[in-house]
Amino acid sequence: MPIVDLANPTRFLNIVNRILPWLITATLLLFVIGLYRVVNAPDDYQQGATVKIMFLHVPAAWLGMFGWGLMSVAALGTLVWRHPLADVAGKAAAPIGAAFTLICLITGSLWGRPTWGTYWVWDARLTSMLVLLLLYLGVLALYWTAEEPSRGARAAAVLSLVGAINLPIIKFSVDWWNTLHQPASVFRMGRSTIDPALLIPLLIVALAFTLLFLTLHLAIMRNELLRRRVRSMRLLQAQRLAEARA
Repeated sequence: MPIVDLANPTRFLNIVNRILPWLITATLLLFVIGLYRVVNAPDDYQQGATVKIMFLHVPAAWLGMFGWGLMSVAALGTLVWRHPLADVAGKAAAPIGAAFTLICLITGSLWGRPTWGTYWVWDARLTSMLVLLLLYLGVLALYWTAEEPSRGARAAAVLSLVGAINLPIIKFSVDWWNTLHQPASVFRMGRSTIDPALLIPLLIVALAFTLLFLTLHLAIMRNELLRRRVRSMRLLQAQRLAEARA
């Protein structure tokens, strides 16, 4: 199917309605497998059972960044290509990405207490993730408070593109500055530094959370399109009533 076909909201809704049940099923299946593997994963020889916070913290960090990347692509679609679904995609990704970023910060603090001896330090990685959460809140505020939805969407798109500068800072902060946060240990040159007994459950759970992100994203996009249709119908009805009274 040509990607231009997705510009038709009705066709997009039909596609979403067909694939959502499959996505939900795959997500639940992966979570069951992932949780089983996590429960049976060994403790770390230094951190003990607290290392299992990683199975929530790491996917949340990845998806917090993925959400902003998705919003940046959608912002280009809004400002450059004027794609009719780009604004909807960006607006739908914002609350999900913000939620995962918040989970990342909370779990990171809980993991840092037994590991570093404190819940929070102004580490470059932690600080840049906090900046990402604040950027998410800024985008959500633009969407929710704008009197004119189209103007709010354009402002949110601009902020999404500007905020994309923070993504490489988050990624490479542990390489550029001397930080407490450990360097890349899953995707790195050579091989992963994580033992396969922990790495495999981590990848399964990360894939499950990714499918959850996509499922929620498509469901929110569908609901937003339907909400806009209802709003347009009400405005049209109000206009016809005004013309009839005139």
